[in-house]
Order: sequence, then C-alpha cells, then structure tokens
Amino acid sequence: MEGMATILRKAVAADVPLILELIRGLAIYEREPDAVTATEGDLMRDGFGPEPFFHCLIAEHDGRAAGFAFYFFNYSTWLGRPGLYLEDLFVQPEFRGLGIGKALLAQVAAIAVEKGCPRLQWEVLDWNTPAVEFYRALGASFLDEWRNVRMTGDAIAALAEWAPGLVEGPVS
Repeated sequence: MEGMATILRKAVAADVPLILELIRGLAIYEREPDAVTATEGDLMRDGFGPEPFFHCLIAEHDGRAAGFAFYFFNYSTWLGRPGLYLEDLFVQPEFRGLGIGKALLAQVAAIAVEKGCPRLQWEVLDWNTPAVEFYRALGASFLDEWRNVRMTGDAIAALAEWAPGLVEGPVS
C-alpha cells in the first residue's frame, strides 16, 4: 500500500453520500447500473441510527475515497455463533492493484475474529474471474452445492398473505 498512503476507517453519517456513490460504482462494475434504488435517506436510517442494520468501512488513498466494505451480522444456528456477511466489497477502478481490496477484506476478517464469528461469507458473480481467483488465493471456499435463494416484491407480499399472525409470549 505504497508508503501507508491508504487508510481504513469506520464510516460515519457524513459518509452516506459517498457510500451511495460507491454502491453505484459497484453496480456499474457488476453490469447493473440501474439496479440501485437505495437513497441517502435509506442508508442514514438503516446504518446510523440506534440499532444499525449494517456497518461500513471506507478506504482512502492519498486522501481520496478508494473503496468500501459493507457488512452486517447473521447467525449460525448450527454453530451457535454469529457470522459476518460481507454484502459489498468494492475498490474504484483507478485504485485497483494497490492492495486496498485485500486490506478491506483483512479488516473485515479482523472484525469477525474480534466478534467471535467462525464464518465470514459473501457472494461473487461467476463471471468475475479476477475476484474468484483473488478469494481462492486467500483461502476462501466456494459452496457450489448451495443455491442462492431470493424472493422480492410481489412474491414476498403474496407469501405474507399466508402468515397466521403471532401471539405474545408462550402458549400453554
């Protein structure tokens, strides 16, 4: 990282416009430039309130925003331990090759260790060969036998219609 010109820091509320800019940069890289509907208000509400749904690290190189790692915690019922899910890892094109992606991923791994998370998970697009090779070289394994499952919009609403509702407390 050329003479310690890169710093990593936790995102703060004032970074919300930058975070959204980086999310949009990732969407362009992943060939989905129009897929981002998140707003600054969404990120502020969900990341910087009393109970944040996500956390974010910002990488700066020579004082310029170079990339980010966006993560949240999940839970393994089998292990009885929290896990860390890396939603986004992105380095701006002009900053690639400087070790910034590895530094961000290593810092996320350090957070997983600090929080007692035996699993660090993320997804990678199958066509993203540089990322696949990068992750494999770091010792990541690929769970090809598992299928990613996603439900959105109308499908969620239709399924929710079947919900019986919850009762409070234990039922005797």
